[in-house]
Amino acid sequence: MKAEQTFATWVEVDLKALKNNIKIIRKETAVPLMAVVKANGYGHGYMPITRTAEEAGVDWFGVARPRMALKMREEGIKSNILVLGYISPERIEQMICLDVSLAIWTKEHIGLVEKAAANCQKSARVHLLVDSGMGRLGCHPEETLKLARLAEETDLVELEGLFSHLAKADESDREPTRKQELVFLKAIDVLDKEKLLPGIIHMANSAGTLAHPETRFQLVRPGLIIYGLSPSPEVQLPAGIEPILSWKSVLASMKELPPGHGVSYGHTYVTTKKELIGVIPVGYADGYRRGPGNAVLINGVKAPIVGRVCMDQFMVKLENVPNPQIGDEVVLIGKQGDEVISANDLARVWQTINYEVTCGIGARVPRIYPEV
Repeated sequence: MKAEQTFATWVEVDLKALKNNIKIIRKETAVPLMAVVKANGYGHGYMPITRTAEEAGVDWFGVARPRMALKMREEGIKSNILVLGYISPERIEQMICLDVSLAIWTKEHIGLVEKAAANCQKSARVHLLVDSGMGRLGCHPEETLKLARLAEETDLVELEGLFSHLAKADESDREPTRKQELVFLKAIDVLDKEKLLPGIIHMANSAGTLAHPETRFQLVRPGLIIYGLSPSPEVQLPAGIEPILSWKSVLASMKELPPGHGVSYGHTYVTTKKELIGVIPVGYADGYRRGPGNAVLINGVKAPIVGRVCMDQFMVKLENVPNPQIGDEVVLIGKQGDEVISANDLARVWQTINYEVTCGIGARVPRIYPEV
């Protein structure tokens, strides 16, 4: 049964395009790749993404929550996994037992990891996070040596990696990224001189991977670009990388309204003549936000949204849509005919970023993988 016969709205994810995107990035960088699949694979559905990426030869996966790592191991993912951020103390032992690598940045972390590793009777693999300028998680650069030495001296703790995160790599001004790189290089040099430098050094996010090759080191951590989206207009995607997500619905209803008729809550839109108005069964509960200039594709034509987006539906003007019929496919993100509405387009309308558009697609919107 087709998706439009089953669901009011759904997301289609092209896993073949994902494999191709990964292939292009691997060729471009020539270093091992950590696919970042946090936030449910940036809204694409992390388990199908993870399985496909592993088949495509991805070496590592980066996650933000330990429950994702747990699910990945339960589903048979064998590749390396790094939890990039905070883990509650109660979860540390579970991650070690599952052979999941952990980010650390304080001496307290090291103590907690040591205790959990002893309980698990297994060595814990850790990556020391250095705050080179993000102002978020991570140790101060001058603490790097002390913490690396403590990890080295601690039983059942293996300092597997050293990493940092770039704050402004997606901007045209290269100087802030260069400053961060120099801070990180100094930390690397200090550990190297003390023979404490781990084997995996990584810093490059999606923007760094493409725009700042000097930050690639031994591993890159692309997130957004594997899904075919660019971090910013300043970062050009390599030829062949394509968005892998489409968001669709159906034309659920349509009727002609007379002049002077209000549409949706608050009657922020009022017809000025006889107008054919359609109803699309998607709303802000699905992650589709209110915003002036919203439009969808129906029969290859852009149909503007009129009135306020409701919780479960919104209305569109159909006057320019050729021969609209109940059940017609509606594209919220993706291509139909010669027209395209991208996540970037919605981000501009919603005054946000494309990351937030795809990550915000609600859990009640099923993800469909046509070739699976």
